[in-house]
Amino acid sequence: MAQPSSNLAIALLHYPVYNKHHEIVTTALTNLDLHDIARASRTFGLDRLYIVTPSADQRNLAQRIAGHWQDGWGASYNTDRKEALEIVRVCESLKGAIADFQTGFEEPVKTVITGASERSNSIDCNELRHKLTDSKKPYLLLLGTGWGLTDACFDAADHILAPIAGSGQYNHLSVRSAAAIMLDRLRGTR
Repeated sequence: MAQPSSNLAIALLHYPVYNKHHEIVTTALTNLDLHDIARASRTFGLDRLYIVTPSADQRNLAQRIAGHWQDGWGASYNTDRKEALEIVRVCESLKGAIADFQTGFEEPVKTVITGASERSNSIDCNELRHKLTDSKKPYLLLLGTGWGLTDACFDAADHILAPIAGSGQYNHLSVRSAAAIMLDRLRGTR
């Protein structure tokens, strides 16, 4: 079984997430999220970034964006961007992302969910960083778009990662900013 070089991957979920009215929706893909999270992921040694959406149109858009930088004019124009976007995998569901990541490991993939609110039984980045030292155990970090992943997603996850705390009451980071902070805490040099 060929193991990926990293036992940590990210899944950016566009469904099931909440909108500002606490309704379950599918959010739209953003070019910035795809680019910036792929670049941060490669910077910190990840070799998989899953873009998860049930929308066929959004999956096609994600493939077109990534493809432009992998095979199109962008591949020769910016080789650093090409390398970053080569790790993008587009999936219809979280189940599909987990199955794809699992192909590189014998140990079952553990999901680690994130959000902006404090929840009981959370682990902090230091604890997850320690778990990641066992390269045979894969972890899929679930990031939500919109107003966050649903409560059902939290209930189904293997671990909940404590939220990033700022210096005040305001806590509404963009998902790409949160991803970069978490990756630095989990994989950055110390």
